[in-house]
Amino acid sequence: MSGAVENAPPSPRVTRWGWRAYAVGLAVIALDQLSKWWILSVVRLPEQATIEVLWPLQFTRIWNQGVSFGLLQAQQDLVRWGLVGFSLAVAALLGAWARNQTRWLPALGLGLVMGGAVGNAIDRARFGAVVDFIDVQRIGFFPWIFNVADSGITIGVALLLLDSFRSGRGD
Repeated sequence: MSGAVENAPPSPRVTRWGWRAYAVGLAVIALDQLSKWWILSVVRLPEQATIEVLWPLQFTRIWNQGVSFGLLQAQQDLVRWGLVGFSLAVAALLGAWARNQTRWLPALGLGLVMGGAVGNAIDRARFGAVVDFIDVQRIGFFPWIFNVADSGITIGVALLLLDSFRSGRGD
């Protein structure tokens, strides 16, 4: 009987930083979806309309049918569901990477990217496009309108890059 236990595959274990990465991902999804619901259902900001918030921030609602920052615009159903599938696959792969994390910086970066990918995938599945509304074009060098999920992806990738430069250092 003891031989069966010895030959059993190791049980899947998630590190405490892995759990924190998942929590960050869930928080990004929640904040992203809540902010999009607020823009669409409470503010009811019409498409292409702008509300000034506080310089340089304004809200301008657009439907983004492309990928990050409106690149690769496409309206075809195949592209839509392909992007949904790709986003979910990336989130799943990053989730597998996150489960073994032992440091805070990559865990935070992975959580932000996972949450952003899933947040935008939810929009694509529901609406066929992503709701973008954060507009800081008035600062003069950032021409895109984006959302909380896009911010999570961008900051998360930056943190992962920063961590790659820090490799070998203790946290």
